[in-house]
Amino acid sequence: MRRHVPKMAAKEENDLSTMELTKEKGEQAFQQVLSTAIKLPGVRIDRETFLRRELSKYCPADIVEAALMKNPAQAQIDQKIIDQIANSCISNETTRVTALSTAAGLPGGLAMVGTVPADLIQYFGHILRILQKLAYLYGWQNLLDGNAGDLDDATTNLLTLFIGVMFGAQGAGKAIAKVSQTAAVSLERRLLNTALTKGTIYPLVKKVMQALGIRITTKTFSTTVPKAIPIVGGILSGGITLVTFLPMSKKLQNYLKTLPMSSTDYYRNLEKNKPQASSQPIDVDFQEEL
Repeated sequence: MRRHVPKMAAKEENDLSTMELTKEKGEQAFQQVLSTAIKLPGVRIDRETFLRRELSKYCPADIVEAALMKNPAQAQIDQKIIDQIANSCISNETTRVTALSTAAGLPGGLAMVGTVPADLIQYFGHILRILQKLAYLYGWQNLLDGNAGDLDDATTNLLTLFIGVMFGAQGAGKAIAKVSQTAAVSLERRLLNTALTKGTIYPLVKKVMQALGIRITTKTFSTTVPKAIPIVGGILSGGITLVTFLPMSKKLQNYLKTLPMSSTDYYRNLEKNKPQASSQPIDVDFQEEL
């Protein structure tokens, strides 16, 4: 006998299936954009080269070396100097990204990569550039190695969370805040990798990926910021780039300034407090504000 399924129940079941499929496609799209954008020429920022060049404009050589070995806050560099450098980096990167050409520098010169427009991949390339610069200025160690190989899971997760902060995914900020407790007191990447890939962090990363991916595979990308300028045919105009890139970069900057590794006071008190690096599972809630 054929099972009778009430219309309402069938509709809810179909809606759930469609939602799960959309999330899966969104996650795949975001991973595709991230893995391709990171391979664009000039996207990988070498921490030592960048910090040495920028800090040397304001600090003596011994302070610069201390910042390279540890981080700028631990070297007791005034945050006003860091903010000034960060603001300059944001301004310069915003100028660059608003002058995007559709496929300049993309491997193979393709106008599309899968279902994702090449200019969107370039846009995320600039997001990755400013993300690294701000992270290094505000205390994080090298996020990417110098080669152009594939990203490991821990690096993918951390970059996803940083991008999530830029797009307003609250859970991403909470997760980074937990991870930063380890990163602030330990230079060992192994401990950071453990914190990024164990416990409840991975489901959170998946949710952030899904939320971001859904937006970059639809024409609602422009609704993540002021809605005045739509994306026509998936092409980012200079206008939409400006009204998205600048505030998202400032959002990340302001967030990073709240973390312990950006604070000179934190490191002054470090010897007194003796915090221990933790790689315990990270338990945070995800709240989407995209």
